[in-house]
Amino acid sequence: MAMKSRIVTGLLMAGLLVAGSLGLAGGLALAAGQYGPGASDTEIKIGNTMPYSGPASSYGAIGKAESAYFNMINEQGGVNGRKINFISRDDSYSPPKTVEQVRKLVEEDQVLFLFNTLGTPPNTAIQGYIDENKVPQLFVATGADKWNDPKNHPWTMGWQPSYRIEARIYARYILKNLPNAKIAVLYQNDDFGKDYLIGLREGLGDKADKLIVATQTYETTDATVDSQVVALQGSGADTLLTAAIPKFAAQVIRKVYDIGWKPTHFLSNVSTSVKAALQPAGLDKSIGIISAGYGKEITDPKWQSTQEYKDWLAWMQKYNSQGNIADANNAYGYGVSQTLIAVLKACGNNLTRENVMKEAANVHDLKLPLLLPGISVSTSPTDFAPIKQMQLEKFDGTTWEMFGPVISGASS
Repeated sequence: MAMKSRIVTGLLMAGLLVAGSLGLAGGLALAAGQYGPGASDTEIKIGNTMPYSGPASSYGAIGKAESAYFNMINEQGGVNGRKINFISRDDSYSPPKTVEQVRKLVEEDQVLFLFNTLGTPPNTAIQGYIDENKVPQLFVATGADKWNDPKNHPWTMGWQPSYRIEARIYARYILKNLPNAKIAVLYQNDDFGKDYLIGLREGLGDKADKLIVATQTYETTDATVDSQVVALQGSGADTLLTAAIPKFAAQVIRKVYDIGWKPTHFLSNVSTSVKAALQPAGLDKSIGIISAGYGKEITDPKWQSTQEYKDWLAWMQKYNSQGNIADANNAYGYGVSQTLIAVLKACGNNLTRENVMKEAANVHDLKLPLLLPGISVSTSPTDFAPIKQMQLEKFDGTTWEMFGPVISGASS
């Protein structure tokens, strides 16, 4: 009887140990992360394409800044204990090459998502593939209006203000200050450039046909845009909107000056970098150009005494020392990377593609140190336009001087 009792007790104890171990395993399972491709307990793999070569190579500084920012994050322990593996490939601003590189990132590198892939034509080329494979395409480095289309393209989200919003702001300024303007427009012959023309016409309303007297386009494969500038001057225009990437923006600024044309010149925000566009054109030739910004101009002395600027400068010196502190692309890369880190922190241990997209679509009034006062980042499941405010600025030969109020795209 005693032997039987010991056997029964032993069986009960064994059963309790098994049950306990199962319960422990269940607890661990509950605590473990949920992962999509490229994510684990130790790593978050992120894909990116940048034009490190080709006609838009000045933007390559953005990719280098992002890599430097993630290196800092990794040195600090990563995001929720996970290190970022940032894989950035050169696509030369060539859509076919972008498609090739993105396929490698998704199918071979198995990245969790794409981040800040640059350029309107390159991102347009991969959007169908992204939708088909349900890979988040977060905070693309282009302001084309079409990135804010959660109903039809639920996996793609922009970051910077849309080009149409920006052009509407210029139109508002023209109607108020230059009501009899004769406007010429030079734009890149794709969705990037066309958005500026659309936004300008929207902003001018029923006066658009009267005020816009000439338009010219260019291709990114063109050697120069000199002939287009001469043709626009010949139209009699006294106001010019240039919607161009830095290489061609610099050519426009230089040619306008050299032929003695003195229009009120509006320049797309993507080409306001002193280092990438204005210095190649000639700072003296750039005086008086008007643009619209959403970030603090890092060459403006009034920001350089702030803690936010000092923190950015310290980061540049430690992690991105090869970058030029006069290049706004380094501030851009810093800010968009901070936005992504906020999203990843919000994801916690749920690093599925679906949850990454969900958290990206639920950012509320995120303040970033290098955004202008009054401008923040906000998204929702029906609003994929994170930044919707801008402020007009004028180049004084050294830096961009802000003027007027912060203007919301919602009221443009």
